[in-house]
Amino acid sequence: MGAGAGCGRGKMSLHSLLLLALLTAPRPAGGQLRYAVPEELEHGAFVANLGEDLGLDVSTLSARRFRTVAGAGSRQHLEVNLENGILFVNERIDREEVCETGGTCVLHLQLLIESPLELYRVEVEVLDINDHAPTFPWQEYVLEVAESAVLGARFPLESAQDPDMGTNSVHTYQLSPNSFFSLEVQTRSDASKFAELVLERALDREQQRTHRLLLTALDGGIPRRSGTAHILVTVLDANDNIPAFDQPSYGVSLPEDAPAGTLVIQLNATDLDEGPNGEIEYSFSGHAPPSVRELFRVEPRSGQVLLKGPLDYERTSLHELYVQAKDRGPSAVAVHCRVLVHLLDVNDNAPEVTLTSVSTPVQEDAPPGTVIAVISVLDRDSGDNGRVSCELSPSVPFELRSSFRNYYTLVTTEPLDREAVPEYNISITARDMGSPALLTRSTLTVPVSDVNDNAPHFLQPSYSVYVMENNAPGASICSVSALDPDCQQNAYLSYSITDGHIHGMPVGTYVSINSDSGHMYALRSLDYEQIRSFQIQVQAQDAGFPPLSANVTVHIFVLDQNDNAPVIVSPMPHNGSVATELVPRSAGPGYLVGTVSAVDADAGLNSRLSYQLLQATDFTLFSLAPDTGELRTLRSFLEQDAARQRLVVQVRDGGQPALSATVSLLLSVVETMPQTLSDFSNFSLPPEASSSSPLTLYLLVSLGSISFTFLLAILILTAIRCRGMRHPWQSDSCCCWPRPRRSPDGLKTSNLAAQPGASAAAHLDVPDGGPPGYCYKLCLGPESAQSDFMFLKPCSLPRNNEKGPGNLPAAGKRSRPGQPLHGPKQMKQPNTDWMPPSVQRPALKRYGTCGHGWWSCGDGEAPADSALN
Repeated sequence: MGAGAGCGRGKMSLHSLLLLALLTAPRPAGGQLRYAVPEELEHGAFVANLGEDLGLDVSTLSARRFRTVAGAGSRQHLEVNLENGILFVNERIDREEVCETGGTCVLHLQLLIESPLELYRVEVEVLDINDHAPTFPWQEYVLEVAESAVLGARFPLESAQDPDMGTNSVHTYQLSPNSFFSLEVQTRSDASKFAELVLERALDREQQRTHRLLLTALDGGIPRRSGTAHILVTVLDANDNIPAFDQPSYGVSLPEDAPAGTLVIQLNATDLDEGPNGEIEYSFSGHAPPSVRELFRVEPRSGQVLLKGPLDYERTSLHELYVQAKDRGPSAVAVHCRVLVHLLDVNDNAPEVTLTSVSTPVQEDAPPGTVIAVISVLDRDSGDNGRVSCELSPSVPFELRSSFRNYYTLVTTEPLDREAVPEYNISITARDMGSPALLTRSTLTVPVSDVNDNAPHFLQPSYSVYVMENNAPGASICSVSALDPDCQQNAYLSYSITDGHIHGMPVGTYVSINSDSGHMYALRSLDYEQIRSFQIQVQAQDAGFPPLSANVTVHIFVLDQNDNAPVIVSPMPHNGSVATELVPRSAGPGYLVGTVSAVDADAGLNSRLSYQLLQATDFTLFSLAPDTGELRTLRSFLEQDAARQRLVVQVRDGGQPALSATVSLLLSVVETMPQTLSDFSNFSLPPEASSSSPLTLYLLVSLGSISFTFLLAILILTAIRCRGMRHPWQSDSCCCWPRPRRSPDGLKTSNLAAQPGASAAAHLDVPDGGPPGYCYKLCLGPESAQSDFMFLKPCSLPRNNEKGPGNLPAAGKRSRPGQPLHGPKQMKQPNTDWMPPSVQRPALKRYGTCGHGWWSCGDGEAPADSALN
């Protein structure tokens, strides 16, 4: 190697440093920043202050993610310091490695800064420094020269190679001093230099057969570097004709996609000699660089130049071949020609799509125009083959906007909806203008992040729930479910019951709901007789911000259960004794002894009652109607029949399982009927029966108010009447007027409810034959609003089973004076859902409500007194 090869790489003189300072100043080129930097700088070397040159705020560079964007697979030679905005050398730059083709070496940088998104282009020219010494392919060359060579004959020498460029490349050659040869330096079309030996003095092989010369190649760098090679000149005997090419230079065009073995050119050289001295062999001269030898080959005999390797227009568009022709005679002299191979560009490079910056995911409420990604497109072909157009897949809410040549930004064009499309697979197609056109497709996945823009919705507009009464507290009664098309926490739902009241009580005391699953539970046992249905509002609320909610109405219907046994209201035993009845011995078949009546607080079939005679002293004597409960005789009484007949009557409802109640009756067979009412006429309902529901209470209060007003008017009229007749007023007196026309109603009572603790009822005896007339009985209790005022009228009491108004009984039925009626302490209000059959209605018409008590008139009989409980 030359003497300059030992200088250390990377060390620069003061002159080089001054040149660096001048070259690193920014130079705008076509609206871009352009800098120049020498190669082989160490890591961290200053290149430029981008923050100042671009007018950026240095303090925001890190927050805005200011960075350089490199192409796929390329090395990051330069980097930006985000603290001060200085562009510095990130790794050593070897110009000969970065730019293999020679010429101007430029690094193209794309600078990206976000918020807002801005793109800058910077070009950094890498300047060559003299870091390589010239080298020769061989350390020693053998040159054969015929002794007959004429003066001035030229002999091309192998060129030295220097990877550096410009003045740093091979600048000149020097030849060691000698008496026979001189050196001339020639310049090629690409400005490279090569040397030729010029014969200055005739050779004499007999005097000196060989000559040794030293060839030195020098570059133009500072400091100058050099390389040497030894030349051995052998003097041959005379071969006085040399080959000659048809022309010194050839030009040919070849498409870059030509296959190996393609004929590039057919060379032809001629030699006037004969025999071996006229046989020509072709080969590459020493001027041909190694890259040419890898791509082309020369047929020694034919002179054909053939393609050996693949061509690439984008790498090198022109190849310069130097071919020599030499005869096979002694002292052969080689002649040279130049072949210029021009490559024709074909569309053999598809566009390259590079995503330089992607901002994903994107929120579904992002406004139109939001930048999603920056896309760069590159086609290495030239002309129309290198012009690229980009397009997106159809039916996507995105578009491409061109910011710089071959640079696009992907932006939204309309609002997004994650619930409709949670993710977009965007196909980006880059197509060049070549023929045929080449295209590249790249897929970009853009996920859409959720925002809370959908309220929950229930699966049903409303829910109807049927719950059997007497349910266990804490049991699940139903489940509601809602859906939210959002995701993650925006779709997490919690259920709750809105505030409200059911019959004056907070809804939370009746039902509860699991906030996670929506299962609803009954907190108390429900009673169909107290509450039959109610509704609640259930709310479903998501966990988004702000939270969204939806409501649904849940209708809860309580189903009846056969949980109430029948209650016998007539006849009622007194003080624990058996209910008694008198039956005349003269009664014939079909005589109505009385009617057993019962009520059931249940509804439907659970309240339908049937009557059955369980026990009897004599089953052949009495029959009991299963629907109405009427007790009649089957035959006439005989002398041997017992005077006291004991019966046990069972009342059974229609529920499953059926519930029942029994009552014992004691019938006394008498010869003459006394004027007293039977136990079948004296019964009352317990006070609790009238207060089974708030509606009944409201009706009673209304009726009581009306009755009290009517009673007060009657009292005032009575007082005025009595004063006019000069009779003293007494609270228990009976005022009678002349008997008007007989009323068909028999007996009318008010609907005033008697209060427990009222004064005992008085009775009025109407002796046989007494003057007929209307009588009234005023019974005042501690609370006059719930006292009872009744009109009584005398009536003829026909015998049982006798028809016609003319038949009078032997004695009227009366209740015992001062005898109260007793009933069970707990009894529910009779249910009106089921009406008795028509055969039972006449019997029930004989019963009317009087406060909390019941009264009976039998068949056409009027009571002689009234008892208040």
